[in-house]
Amino acid sequence: MGTHYQGTLAEQRALDVYIKLSRAAEAVNTRVNHHLKAEKLTISQFGVLEAIYHLGPMHQNRLAEKILKSSGNLTLVIDNLEKRGLVTRERDPEDRRCMTIHLTESGRALIESIFPRHVGIVVQEINVLTREEQSQLAALCRKLGLVDQIDLE
Repeated sequence: MGTHYQGTLAEQRALDVYIKLSRAAEAVNTRVNHHLKAEKLTISQFGVLEAIYHLGPMHQNRLAEKILKSSGNLTLVIDNLEKRGLVTRERDPEDRRCMTIHLTESGRALIESIFPRHVGIVVQEINVLTREEQSQLAALCRKLGLVDQIDLE
């Protein structure tokens, strides 16, 4: 269902595209990440494990940027991963205000065991599109993501 807003054609079209984009993204995210429930992981927790696994230990602030979460929200996510023994925090010796997050052996084992399935699910979801459609969608998403913040004043 598109918008019911009775604005200009341009407004209706923009709202309709936005609704479709949001619904599609939510539907794909739900299907792709459903398997995480079996591991008792949230999407944010998985994002932390995956980012550190592929990029190495990093400061909490950089990690928040990588997984698109606020640093306040990430603190709770990391607390819960630490309680499970999946990550550790270490103070940065050069800047004691910063914490560097590391995977533990258990965290590494967990992400190594679930990541291949995750990739398979992503591939299955995206393969409903042709190669050309995948390239087009990637380019369009990148274009939308790089738009400068709109001045709403």
